[in-house]
Amino acid sequence: MPSSDKVRWGILGPGRIASRLMRDADRGANFSVVAAGSRSLDRAAEFASKFGIPRVHGSYEALLADPEVDAVYIGVPNSLHHPMTMQALAAGKHVLCEKPYTRHPEQVDEAFDAAETAGLVLMEAFMWRHAPQVRRFLELLPDVGELQSIRATFSFVIIDKTDHRLNPGFDGGALMDVGCYCISGSRLVAGADPTSVFGHQTLAPSGVDERFSGLLRFSSSVVAEIVAGFTSNHRSLEAIGSKGNLLMSDPWLGQKGGLDLNGRDVPVASADPYRLELENISAAILGKGQPLLGRADALGQARTIDALYRSAASGAGVSL
Repeated sequence: MPSSDKVRWGILGPGRIASRLMRDADRGANFSVVAAGSRSLDRAAEFASKFGIPRVHGSYEALLADPEVDAVYIGVPNSLHHPMTMQALAAGKHVLCEKPYTRHPEQVDEAFDAAETAGLVLMEAFMWRHAPQVRRFLELLPDVGELQSIRATFSFVIIDKTDHRLNPGFDGGALMDVGCYCISGSRLVAGADPTSVFGHQTLAPSGVDERFSGLLRFSSSVVAEIVAGFTSNHRSLEAIGSKGNLLMSDPWLGQKGGLDLNGRDVPVASADPYRLELENISAAILGKGQPLLGRADALGQARTIDALYRSAASGAGVSL
C-alpha cells in the first residue's frame, strides 16, 4: 500500500503511448508520476525532462528496484508485456500494462494468479473503456431495441515499414495492435464473450497481418463484424437493434466525444481517458475502489484474439 494518499507511478518504456498517457497526468487526483525507466538512460532522461518527472533510471530493472515507486505503467512492445509484468509483480509493484496484454490465455491466468498471491493490482490498459462517452453509450444502448449486430472498426496507415507493429518478433499485426479494441468494443456491447469466431487476414511482407477482418457470434445470436488494419483510416463502434442504431464515431481515442442515436447527435462532455484510467487503478491500489477491468476481461480478450488467429490460419470457424 502506498505510504500517502497518492500512488507513486513509474513509467516503464517511455515511448509514444507513454507520452500520450502523460498529457493530462499532472491533474491526477490520486496519483503522481515520479520515475521513468528505459533501456537507454538518455531516452529516459529526455522523457523525464519533457514531463517534469523527478527520477530517471537507465534500465527496467533499476526502475522496478526503486523503493519510491508503488506501481508501474508498462508501455513496451507486445511481446514484452507478459515477461515485464511478471518481473514487476515479483518486485512488488502494482501494474497497468498496455493493451493487448497477450494473445495467450494461460499468460493471463499466470499474471493474475501472481498479482492476487502478492496482494497487488493488475489491469490491462484499455483506456477507451474509461471515457465518459463509453458510459453514455451503454446508458443509451437500450434505445436501439433488441440488439442484433455490432460493427467495430479501427484502421490507420503505417508508412514506415520498419515500424515495430509490423515486426512478428514483437507480436505485431493489425489484430493485436488495433483489432483488440474492436474485440473489446464488441464484447462490451454484447455483454458477453463470443461463442465462435471466423477470421481472415491479409499478410504484410514481414508476415504479420496488416489487415484483419472477423466475425464474432454471441450466444444471444448477436453477430459482431470487426475490421482492423494498417492500410486505411477508419474508427467506429456501432450497435444495431430492432429500433435503430447507436454510433460512436471516435470510440478508441475519444477525441470527438459525441454519439449518434438514430441520426440524432448526442453531445458528451469529454475527459482524458488516460487520466481516468490511472485514477481508476490508483483508487483500487489505495483500497478505495475496484479496477474497471480485471482477469475476466483480459481472459476474454486473449481467448478471442487466439481464436481469431487460429481461424485465419485454418480458414475455418473456431468455437470458444
